[in-house]
Amino acid sequence: MKSRGRLVLTLAIEVVCSFALNASAQVRSQTTTTSGKTSQSVRVERAEVVLVSGRDLVLRMEDGTIRHIADVPDSFKATVNGKEVGIYDLKAGMTLERTTTITTTPKFVKTVQTVKGRVWTVLPPSSVILTLDDGSNQLFEIPKGQKFNIEGKMVDTAGLKPGMIITATKVVEFTATEVEQRRKLTGSLPSPAGLAEAPILIAK
Repeated sequence: MKSRGRLVLTLAIEVVCSFALNASAQVRSQTTTTSGKTSQSVRVERAEVVLVSGRDLVLRMEDGTIRHIADVPDSFKATVNGKEVGIYDLKAGMTLERTTTITTTPKFVKTVQTVKGRVWTVLPPSSVILTLDDGSNQLFEIPKGQKFNIEGKMVDTAGLKPGMIITATKVVEFTATEVEQRRKLTGSLPSPAGLAEAPILIAK
């Protein structure tokens, strides 16, 4: 997840009144999420059943390696010739194929908060600290060239004074990625020729 932008005062800033020391600060928040273009990838893995012993399963992968899967759960299901089978139904010589579909969707999240607070101190030329309604102080960055309308007069950051009550917009944006995986396991019965009998060694 990548965050961009700090807490920034936007151009829409209004000075409500001056030197109002007892006004309460309010924060209203609105979050919108938009989705980007979805991409999809498919990964197919194939293996041949070499040995089934209770809930232990030994597979020969496509690259020739032997994979031992111990204590296969009862929830294991595969579709073989249109029929759903479990671990106890697998037979040596069956071919299993697992298809994994990965769907990736970028999400653009934008949170806009309307902040009303009292100016605690000004840090020219680009920062101001506001006192919020919970008594906490929070630092805001001010975009370059920002002007403030104070009693009909446009001033820059230097025109802000401690005690002024201002209403501003805090914008936080970040991008997240939503990943969904769907797996489908199918299988096929062994060929009539069957498997050649050969001892199997399982590394412990």
